Amino acid sequence: MKKMTVFFLVLFSFFISQAQPPVSLNSSEILLRLKKLNVLGSVLYIAAHPDDENTRLLAYLANEKLYRTGYLSLTRGDGGQNLIGDEQGAELGLIRTQELLSARRIDGAEQFFTRAYDFGFSKSTEEALEKWNKELILGDVVWVIRKFQPDVIITRFPEDSRAGHGHHSASAVLAHEAFIAAADPKKFPEQLKKGVQPWQAKRILWNTFNFGGNNTQSNDQFKMDVGGYNTLLGKGYGEIAAQSRSQHKSQGFGVAAQRGSAWEYFATVAGDTPKSDLMDGVETGWNRTAGFGVLDRLQLAERINRLINGFSYEHPEKSVPDLASLYKNLAATNGLSPYWQTQKLKELSELIQACSGLYFEATAGVPYVAAGDSLRININIINRGGLHISGTVVRPFDYQLPAPLPANQLVSYTQTIFVPVNMPVSQPYWLEKGLNEGHFIVDDQSLIGLPESPSAYEMTVSVDIDNQVFHFSTPVRYKYTDPVRGEVYQPLPVVPVLSLSESPQFVFTRLNKQPASAIKLNVTSLATSLQKAKAYYYQYEYKGTELVKNSVLTDSALSLQKSDAISYALKTNDILKKAGDKELRFFADIRAPYKERYQSYTIRKIEYNHIPAITYFYLNKVKVIEDEIITAGKKVGYITGAGDRVPDALQEMGYEVTFLTHKDILAGNLNDFDAIVMGVRAYNVNEWLNNVHEELMDYVKRGGNLVVQYNTRSYAGPLNAKIGPYPFEISRARVTDETAAVHFLQPADPVLNWPNKITSKDFDGWIQERGIYFAEEPDKAYKSILGMKDPGEEEQQGSLIVGRYGEGRFIYTGLVFFRQLPAGIGGAYRLFANLVSNPNFQKTNGTAKKK
Repeated sequence: MKKMTVFFLVLFSFFISQAQPPVSLNSSEILLRLKKLNVLGSVLYIAAHPDDENTRLLAYLANEKLYRTGYLSLTRGDGGQNLIGDEQGAELGLIRTQELLSARRIDGAEQFFTRAYDFGFSKSTEEALEKWNKELILGDVVWVIRKFQPDVIITRFPEDSRAGHGHHSASAVLAHEAFIAAADPKKFPEQLKKGVQPWQAKRILWNTFNFGGNNTQSNDQFKMDVGGYNTLLGKGYGEIAAQSRSQHKSQGFGVAAQRGSAWEYFATVAGDTPKSDLMDGVETGWNRTAGFGVLDRLQLAERINRLINGFSYEHPEKSVPDLASLYKNLAATNGLSPYWQTQKLKELSELIQACSGLYFEATAGVPYVAAGDSLRININIINRGGLHISGTVVRPFDYQLPAPLPANQLVSYTQTIFVPVNMPVSQPYWLEKGLNEGHFIVDDQSLIGLPESPSAYEMTVSVDIDNQVFHFSTPVRYKYTDPVRGEVYQPLPVVPVLSLSESPQFVFTRLNKQPASAIKLNVTSLATSLQKAKAYYYQYEYKGTELVKNSVLTDSALSLQKSDAISYALKTNDILKKAGDKELRFFADIRAPYKERYQSYTIRKIEYNHIPAITYFYLNKVKVIEDEIITAGKKVGYITGAGDRVPDALQEMGYEVTFLTHKDILAGNLNDFDAIVMGVRAYNVNEWLNNVHEELMDYVKRGGNLVVQYNTRSYAGPLNAKIGPYPFEISRARVTDETAAVHFLQPADPVLNWPNKITSKDFDGWIQERGIYFAEEPDKAYKSILGMKDPGEEEQQGSLIVGRYGEGRFIYTGLVFFRQLPAGIGGAYRLFANLVSNPNFQKTNGTAKKK
């Protein structure tokens, strides 16, 4: 019999993380996927952020109805708050991207994104659309719709203020407009040259809700019960949803499983209103294909049903011949919908690999590889099902497998490859060209929508199964054994030869009237060996929007082994005289014998056990802070909350920071601290704080200075906790306009006057927002220091409250110092210095000392 060659590009799509081990399906999962072969329907869910999606509905659609199900999150959640660490902005977006992918692996849906950046809480649809560049992001939504071709589109939110967030309502507006635009060939015609066609979904629905005191459901809406139990998976959809949603750990969204009947309601936005089924008017079986005659379509469905009925749980490999025959027939059929032909061939390929028991992996024993280095790759292949399988590894090198592959015997092979000098580093694609205020800059249309970048290296194996050749691929991963976690797979990034970083992050030119500290260039070799190379270090500055070389600072001969590091001290004042910008950037060229490899990145790795390790690269900088900053006191105790970089800022200002635990506070000895500062959400994440209220208030009463940063009433903690010496509530009030005018309600209060005289100028340049979770209904013993408001709203006066208690002072602030200080906002440093400066100090001759 003549062999048929079938090319299948990627078995494990981007929706399977590069850090996951090769996927092995059990028999129940295989049977569920066999049933899915007879279903040709798709649903796309659209919202604004990670954690907005209805995971129970997604799990039901993907595993009960067996539709191809996707979630399009317009943003990556970059502007949210982080409950597990101090990452913010794009770094938080990287974490939440991986959390979404973890969620999708559980509920069975696929994940997509647009280029929109989460710039923080927005109170209006108009602001969100303007900052995102509405037409650009609308084009992204249209692109995803045209590629995914959903029969039904569902939004999480309405298009009005009931959405509760400008991003939410904007996501619904864009979904509605894209529903129409995707079908119009005159809209975004450039996309039609990139392999997509206009697509008209049957309907777009709003998945109404009843939570947060807002019930938008009604009995006249279409509804369906999504609380069923899947016997093959051994879980109800509420249980699957809880596991999926609990992957959003950075948002603190661990939830309990729900079991039993659960109704979801839907209001029609456009298109036909469903009467009895979500897919009313949509053919979701093989009858929707035009490539077969009626009889052929019936025979195809019957062949799949026979596969399902004859499936052996103990011997799934017995299904392979029929699956391979079905694949051959489907691949050879002309006139089928290209979309569904491609999708069903993909599903069949995955089933053939799963039923055959063929396992393969490609791993390396190093966590990264530098461009220009060599990489040792280990491949492991095992024919666990015992079928007659032969083939060849075709990427990243050629290797002829034994013919046939022995049954249940591990075949291993190792080969070293050379990584080209010009190999691109493994940067998340949306970070490669940076951010244009409200959206990432991505020029490659084919990348739009993808959750992550392609892996740097893949293993492709070409195997002969039942006289047909299939090409299966899997990423090359870093594999190691952790004594606690066991076998761990992580992505394998390509990195530059050198990592160049600078310290400190900020240079203060007028901190306590002291000269600016020296700048150190820290250079770490990421290559196996750098011998007889020469490094030239440059200072760059911005001329308009372009980075321009300013001067050569130093050059040095290098002779470094992997992980070796060297440092260069630079005279800050000399550099500042040459610089024309308040941000200093330092790059390096590596020359001979490497022929001028341009190095400009600092490597950053983010690691949490619940997601893959994340490696990315950024253009580091030293920010020059020219504001005059005076501090008082030396020792600050810090109680860690959800995670922030405020302690780093305190240390940069010269404070000695001690991290305090439950035991430290119970043991007393707090009098040595000039101030004690609570990290953000400290009462949300530290239940033990309720047990040390008396000790903290005694510290204040004896003359201490206690500063509490924002907490949120979204959690049980702050509603029940005693935080200050006098009562106050925590609201959900916030001011999102970072340029909002600030009204000084108590201009004579020490927090505005000592040791720094605070003026309106100190609120210039703030980023993202002014403050969140303000105090409300404060006791008369508190003074409200600042007033501020968003356009069209009443003034908020709870961003900063101060109360004297005994000899000391208590402060609660919702001002977002956790964003401003890491951004190097000089005025924020000045104000925060005042907050932590104990009133029991006095200013003498420009310095501060105890009375």
